[in-house]
This record gives sequence, C-alpha cells and structure tokens, in this order.
Amino acid sequence: MQSLKLLVTSRRCDSLIRLKRNLSSLPINSSADDLQNQVLVEGKASSRVAILNRPSSLNALNTNIGARLHELYASWEDDPNIGFVVMKGSGRAFCAGGDIVALYHLINEGKIEKCKGFFRTLYSFIYHLGTYLKPHVSILNGITMGGGAGISIPGTFRLATDRTVFATPETQIGFHPDAGASFHLSRLPGHLGEYLGLTGAKLIGAEMVSCGLATHYSNTDKLPLIEEELGNLVTDDPSVIESCLEKYSDVVYPEKTSALHRIEVLNKCFGHDTVEEIIDAVESEASATNDAWCNSTLKKLKEASPLSLKVSLRSVREGRFQTLDQCLVREYRMSLQGISKRISNDFCEGVRARVVHKDFAPKM
Repeated sequence: MQSLKLLVTSRRCDSLIRLKRNLSSLPINSSADDLQNQVLVEGKASSRVAILNRPSSLNALNTNIGARLHELYASWEDDPNIGFVVMKGSGRAFCAGGDIVALYHLINEGKIEKCKGFFRTLYSFIYHLGTYLKPHVSILNGITMGGGAGISIPGTFRLATDRTVFATPETQIGFHPDAGASFHLSRLPGHLGEYLGLTGAKLIGAEMVSCGLATHYSNTDKLPLIEEELGNLVTDDPSVIESCLEKYSDVVYPEKTSALHRIEVLNKCFGHDTVEEIIDAVESEASATNDAWCNSTLKKLKEASPLSLKVSLRSVREGRFQTLDQCLVREYRMSLQGISKRISNDFCEGVRARVVHKDFAPKM
C-alpha cells in the first residue's frame, strides 16, 4: 500500500509541475469565517463530510469555496485517521456550477485577475480530486451542473438520486463545457458527450447511472440511512464503501423518451466533423421523422452561441486523447479567452441575457 501511494504521489507531482505552470495560485482575499461558512464540515468515525453551503445560489462555486475545499482535502489526505471523504450540497442542489453572475460583474468591472484566480483555484482542486489518494463519495442529490460535475465526477463514487439533474449548459451562455468536462464527456458512450456538451440537454439520475456518469443510484428517502452507515464506517477500503452504497442502491432504467434510447440516431447526427454538418444531420432527421427529440435538439443547437458550439465540439474531441490534467490546462486557457472579450463578448452577453436581465435576447 505504501509503495502504491508513493507511486501515485510521484505521478501526481510530475503532472502537477506541468499543471502549475498554468494554474499558479493567487492570494485569496477572504476572511476565515467566509471560507468556513461556505463549506461546512462534519466529522465522522473515519471520514469527513464537506458540505457546500450556498443554498440560495444553488451552491454555486466561487474562489472561496475552491480554496477552502483545496485546504480541507489536503489536510484530510495527510491525516492517517481519516479513511475517506464525502461531499454533498445543502438545499435543493449539489452544485449548479460556477458563480457566473459574479464572474459577469467582475469582468464588467475590469477585474480580470480575480476571474483568473477563480478558474485557477477551481481547476487546481479538480485536479487534486482526480488524483486523490483516498476514496471519495459525492452525493449528487439535486442540481448538478457544469462545475458541479467537475468537482464530483473525478472522485471514486458518485451517488445519483431521483432528484438529480445533470447538464453542461455552457453553450447557451456563450461559453464551453469546462471544469474537466471535456475529459468526462469524451468518455461517454458513442457521441453522447458531443450531444450533451453542444445542446446542454439534461440527464436525470437513472440516465447518469446508465451512461456511467454516476456509479450508484438510490431514492432520496434512503439518503439518511446511507449517510448514517457511511458515517459509522472505519475504513479506507473502496470495496467496503462500495458495498455500503450497493446495499441501498436501486435498479433503475432510463425512460422511453430518454436520449439514451436514441443512441443510434444520436451517433449518426453528432458523429460528424463540423457543427454545420451536425446541425444539417439533426435538421434532416427532424424533417424526416418530426420526432419531438430531434426538434428539441435542433432548437437547442440554434439557440446556442455559434462560436461556443465550434469551440465545445473541438474541446470534447480533443479530450478523448488527453489526460485529466491536460484537459484542465487546455480548458483553463480556453476559459481565459472566453472571458477576455478579445475574440468575442458571447459569455458576458449570454449571462446577461439568460441570467442577469433574463430577456433571453442576446445581442450578437
């Protein structure tokens, strides 16, 4: 076990050296109270629970949360008395992603360095989670979107429920699926990753388990039992934790209307090389069948930022041949371009139109 830990640590150090060239940390100007209140901690027998605690903002991620998680996870990883870590959210969301409204205001105020600090801090934590030396359980009970997937999917176990809603809706606000999305989307069956990344379509818990985004599924009413049993475990053995999760797991299948039942059509349309070809293929399929799914997919593609569609397609395609740290470095550079306004103002205008003013009329 010790030799394995040294090997993994060595590999992490080698990759982290490359990563830190692009994700060097910035000072965090926040009080200790702010950091602690936004991430609560519960101590268990042989584990720790990190609770994202911004329920009024659907636990949206900011620099404070990223810094606090990084600090906590590093200390827990070094503590021999802690066997594994659990993460969950307060309120009706696990995590709705990054705090894009805060980023929007920072950009308009010219505080680009603070925006860079947010991305560096968040991406560094995601990398830490992806190379974590202890088992990790994410309880995805509620909204799990964008960066919320980024801070959970790289971990060992992801528990979805009947309340889970997953999506990567970034193209609808003129951005790209980030926070490691090009890594996990590109590893989904067929061209499901391209479909989710380009359209921002939602998946429910049963679909997440079916395609591999989640490892387990349980109905919400079982969560208190699961959390209690996890809290009583004294172990660092992933198989023991997995047995606990499986004990309360429910067998579920995607509904007949699920995109997973249209994988052949989905692959046919989203396997093309360009966005234009993908849209043409979906359009042809919609004309030929008048299928509700095809029409809905076409509508989502036409509502998205054209530039974001192209960037996102290439990102997912490149992600298939890259490691997590390579995806994070590339996405970090893409994100900085996306917020810089040098190439496009799509991100700020998309956030303004859909989230701030909610007029749903972005000005191109």
